[in-house]
Amino acid sequence: MRGKFTSDSRYDELGTERKLEGPEKIVELFKGWKSAFPDVVGTVTSSVASGNKVALEVTWKGTHTGPLTMAEGTIPASGKRQETPAAIFYAFDGNKIKASRQYFDSLTLLKQIGAQPK
Repeated sequence: MRGKFTSDSRYDELGTERKLEGPEKIVELFKGWKSAFPDVVGTVTSSVASGNKVALEVTWKGTHTGPLTMAEGTIPASGKRQETPAAIFYAFDGNKIKASRQYFDSLTLLKQIGAQPK
């Protein structure tokens, strides 16, 4: 997966306020999400492209069966299903991702898995 990103790629995850630089850090973050929701599937419901930019509307569905690490701490597995809407914007350099921003409804996600506000 690291090969899909430029060496100076950036990822901005607005739902969690995480900003990362470099393919190694981005892939590690994605592995954390996959560990928390091993059966997750993203369904693209609409898309638009112009030049080297692509925008996707995605619905993420999966079961929270692993710990979810967030900046504020770790949320233990709840066994609950979630369905979270998102939008992802990509900028490409050739056939590699140079920058990406993901907006997702973090409140909906947290409510569905039973996470309680502090």
